Amino acid sequence: MDLDGKRALITGGGTGIGRAIALALAGEGCLVAIAGRREEKLRVTASLWKGKPRILARPADVADRASVRRLFAWAQRRLGPIDILVQAAGINIKRRKLAEIDPQDWDRILQVNATGAFNCLQGVLPQMRKRGEGLIINISSVAGKRASPLAGIAYGASKHAVTALGICAGLEEGKHGIRITNICPGEVDTPILDNRPEPLSREYRSRILKPEDIGMAVVMIARLPSRAHITELVIKPLHQSYA
Repeated sequence: MDLDGKRALITGGGTGIGRAIALALAGEGCLVAIAGRREEKLRVTASLWKGKPRILARPADVADRASVRRLFAWAQRRLGPIDILVQAAGINIKRRKLAEIDPQDWDRILQVNATGAFNCLQGVLPQMRKRGEGLIINISSVAGKRASPLAGIAYGASKHAVTALGICAGLEEGKHGIRITNICPGEVDTPILDNRPEPLSREYRSRILKPEDIGMAVVMIARLPSRAHITELVIKPLHQSYA
């Protein structure tokens, strides 16, 4: 499928995976808008794209339903109907073990990672159903497929929720011509790794996935014809176990 002129909205577009996806889709000719909580990070992402048209940016908190409603109303005005929604917003914390986690951190991670994805689905699906087409890509995690102490209880629970949400929603919305895909990356060298309980060496980070790898995967999925649906895609560093 030719992506030139397709309208794409990426949440979590200010850094990491979301930034790489925004730049990859812009490079394919998409009209791109990005959203995230930190306006300064969004501006940096937008400035990295030197082509035309410019990447649009809007601060938004996916955990806040009123903020999500405003985001999609803005996107409708500035872009028009959304063809591609990529949900890349996500957070984690350092104190992630059950014995030490702050209940407020649990709440916030679930609100951003899981409820945020639900909120954005509700924001975009009516317009996609009306047109009878659309693509939604959820950035989940291998932690949403295999529970892992490394990811922590809150992050793992939130990503399992995203995985189930994407599969169930995809089953429901396929009859409307809407494709929903979960991408489940393994370790990716992004700022979220700064919240690991133990710092990672530069050598270790050099061996894991880069955000651009996920951007390439999103482009591959988006370029498929509408008859083709990838339900899930697991992508991990070569050395990382997955069994």
